[in-house]
Amino acid sequence: MTTGTPALVYVVIAGPQASGKSALTVALSRELRAQGERVAAVELDQIASMALPTLPDWEVAHQITETVAGLWLRAGMSCVIVEGAGTSEEVRGLLQQTPDGVPALTIATTAPFDIAFERALADPSRGVSRQEKYLRAVYDRWEDELPRIEADLTLRTDRDSLQRCVEAVCSRIARVRRQQHR
Repeated sequence: MTTGTPALVYVVIAGPQASGKSALTVALSRELRAQGERVAAVELDQIASMALPTLPDWEVAHQITETVAGLWLRAGMSCVIVEGAGTSEEVRGLLQQTPDGVPALTIATTAPFDIAFERALADPSRGVSRQEKYLRAVYDRWEDELPRIEADLTLRTDRDSLQRCVEAVCSRIARVRRQQHR
């Protein structure tokens, strides 16, 4: 590795709706770019919005997200961040895109239902996740799903500031790069 060119790292950010995935992705991308990294941020909602309101179903959006992430992983970036996964199956699909020898980190974001529901209600761009019954069911499933994801780092976005979450992920990225080059 030449100095100034960080080794590629793949970061998958998983969590239920309104848990802070998008905010973390944006802030992390900004921080890494400020450090001189070449970052691609892939967001499921942005990909799905390309076909709304005629999106056939969310499974198609997940498949396209996997493909886009895989292409960015082979495009000379130093970090590819993908967010939008909410199940262990979706995380596995994203991780299957990882090229040989590239370290992948899985970051889980979580918050209590009440905090997530407040966030969802405050965001007028949200759709079904603003419905209490829907979001509660998502969070009830998340309790079972989180252990299956086998996250490298779990962030409680209700307890830690966004900046602290970004610092924790940056620290994890640095650790993975050090381990890779031992």
